[in-house]
Amino acid sequence: MRLTSVEALAKHREEARAAIEAYDCRILVCSGTGCVAAGAQKIYDKLVKLTENLDHVTIQMQKDVPHIGTMKTGCQGLCEYGPLVRVEPYDYQYVKVQEDDCEEILNETVLNGRPVERLFHQDGDEKYAHPMDIPFLNKQTRIVLENCGNIDAESIDEYIAAGGFSALAKAITEMTPEQVVDEVDKAGLRGRGGGGFPAGKKWKQVIRQKEKIRYVVCNGDEGDPGAFMDGSVMEGDPYKLIEGMLIAAYAVSAQDGYIYVRAEYPLSVKRLKHAIAQAEEYGLLGEGILGTDFNFTLHINRGAGAFVCGEGSALTASIEGNRGMPRVKPPRTVEKGLWEKPTVLNNVETYANVPKIILQGADWFRTIGTEGTPGTKTFSITGAIANTGLIEVPMGTTLREIIYDIGGGLKNNAKFKGVQIGGPSGGCLVEEHLDVPLDFDSVKKFNAIVGSGGLVVMDDSTCMVEVARFFMSFTQRESCGKCVPCREGTKRMLEILEKIVAGKGELEDLDRLEEMAQMVRSMALCGLGKSAPLPVISTLSTFRKEYEEHIIEKKCAAKVCTAMRKFIINPDLCKGCGKCLRNCPAGAINGAKKEAHSINTDLCIKCGACLENCAFDAVYVEA
Repeated sequence: MRLTSVEALAKHREEARAAIEAYDCRILVCSGTGCVAAGAQKIYDKLVKLTENLDHVTIQMQKDVPHIGTMKTGCQGLCEYGPLVRVEPYDYQYVKVQEDDCEEILNETVLNGRPVERLFHQDGDEKYAHPMDIPFLNKQTRIVLENCGNIDAESIDEYIAAGGFSALAKAITEMTPEQVVDEVDKAGLRGRGGGGFPAGKKWKQVIRQKEKIRYVVCNGDEGDPGAFMDGSVMEGDPYKLIEGMLIAAYAVSAQDGYIYVRAEYPLSVKRLKHAIAQAEEYGLLGEGILGTDFNFTLHINRGAGAFVCGEGSALTASIEGNRGMPRVKPPRTVEKGLWEKPTVLNNVETYANVPKIILQGADWFRTIGTEGTPGTKTFSITGAIANTGLIEVPMGTTLREIIYDIGGGLKNNAKFKGVQIGGPSGGCLVEEHLDVPLDFDSVKKFNAIVGSGGLVVMDDSTCMVEVARFFMSFTQRESCGKCVPCREGTKRMLEILEKIVAGKGELEDLDRLEEMAQMVRSMALCGLGKSAPLPVISTLSTFRKEYEEHIIEKKCAAKVCTAMRKFIINPDLCKGCGKCLRNCPAGAINGAKKEAHSINTDLCIKCGACLENCAFDAVYVEA
């Protein structure tokens, strides 16, 4: 199956398209991590089993020409409504599919073309039969995610049929390496890993190095809590990542590349290994790619769960087999990166943008997004939002559009309080920022960063002091300990935050927090350390009254901070059943049987057992 020329690739593309068009029906089962966790594998297995004994149906497993094909796709985006099943050619999108629904899908839709309307996505009285009818999907602009959910994530033929490797063919046969770099630079593609450094400029810096041994490295160490954009691309369209890295390697004359994947992404690792093996079999990796003198070999390295290995120099140190710790710069990675050789280091999303830029040109790419940040950005939206999931929108899209137009607003029509953007090293944006365009430059004005693209939406039941404590706890644990400002500064900041949420804070603590935050921000060794104080800086700026309330009034209005909660029994609702009394580990509840009980606040340890065990809603929390 080795493809030895551009003509052979084009011929195989037509054959692959013909094979897909030969299907009477295709059943696309979302097999992203979210849907797999919700039971998608069982649904896939059930659909395969249901079709294997039908005389007139051949289930496709080895890409022979079948009547019906059941396949695993990448993330289809609507994570809130998984497991998801899409049936072609009818383009029916089914949500929250269970094993018991499989027979009905087979009998009604697959065999007879009739919809199963009860499985359509519904919003109020409105039902949406097709994916592009659903507001969550039709308000997006998909470039990086265009294949996710639409093709078999484990088939190189389907990627080729969808136009895959056309950009590679164009680059290595019609363009010089310099022209490739110039096109990426002209497009204004900025690194999507969080830093926003221009990719073309980085590639040019590598080309200028005298050293001729060079490497291309992909940062797939997506460690932010609530972020799963890169993981979804590696799971759902691994070939696009490979193609982007191939083009980068050609552009900078590199012959070896590495994909560094976080250990918590086993499905990404599995599909990348499979994709690399298929690409090697087809002659799209290895020696003499498409009959040219271009050679490139790709390797996978698994991280060991260290958040700091998302930083470039720590990541390359980890690949080399050393402890993942940042180093003093200069020299930078473009000068001395992997094994002290010039290295192009970008994240998954950045590489996944490259094929489309080469195919459609820099001018096309610049028609999307903003002047300073062209293109799109993938975001994972989680938290108190109605529609959690994976989205891709033009750079410059506002929070209001993302949260309300795409995300469907907050759950239970709750009041919006803020959104943590950029992960634990990011910042908090609030209601006054809803109409701020989300791009690398705009959000910096508000002590926040776009980061890799995680958005955690919070409603008014969220305590912002606890949010700051949670993220500071994360970054403090993940500090590599190499530099004193980060190692000691984050620890002292965490101690102060823990003191405040425990009800023992003093007003002077706020000044200490601000002073330490600025010290860590200005003096930490690496970018992760410098951005670690951002959640504290942004919440202090926007929610200072909430901090003061915790300190002065010893009160947490959100009723989140355990030390400030007071459990009360309403005597009018209490039936005296004694269940709370029996389950109280501190013996803090008094009362006779069938008489109203009470809680001794001096003995109460505020564990909440009484609240959990009361069958009459007689226990409530007073902030």
